Amino acid sequence: MPLLEESFVGTYADGSRTWEYCMFCFQDGAFTQPHQTLEEMVQSSIGFMTSDLGFSREDAEKLSRSVIPELRRWKQL
Repeated sequence: MPLLEESFVGTYADGSRTWEYCMFCFQDGAFTQPHQTLEEMVQSSIGFMTSDLGFSREDAEKLSRSVIPELRRWKQL
């Protein structure tokens, strides 16, 4: 998810914000779906971006597949 507004960013356990992850993925210092696979994350992101943010499927998939695998969470795998 593009982090365009501070209201969408994730939070650490102390309540401080992190621009590294969105609020839907990372809350209170932990991943909201810790067992989710990279492919599940990509598909979830595509669905959200097309239904809620108005992205075309092509643009959502391109962005998801280029950004998500580069996030620290997925690079560690």
